[in-house]
Amino acid sequence: MKLILVILVLMFGLQMSAPVVVNAQCAMCKATLESNAQNDKSKIGAGLNTGILYLMVIPYLIFGTLGYLWYKNSKKPKSIFETVSDTGDLI
Repeated sequence: MKLILVILVLMFGLQMSAPVVVNAQCAMCKATLESNAQNDKSKIGAGLNTGILYLMVIPYLIFGTLGYLWYKNSKKPKSIFETVSDTGDLI
């Protein structure tokens, strides 16, 4: 488990340290802003904000579900085979 955590931390660190410069926005974001600007000037970016909230919620749901399952799995009672020590004696 610790190895997986170390690998994930290293992958995240490498991804964040990569020098990536992004100066443009995607075509869908631009189209949404342009259509909102033409239809009603008071609601510019409302569709974009909804899309951002949608994209933001999905990772929280995934990690929340995984965390809950991990928590529930760690609370299960251990079987007799898991209570045997290295010497073979029961604890």
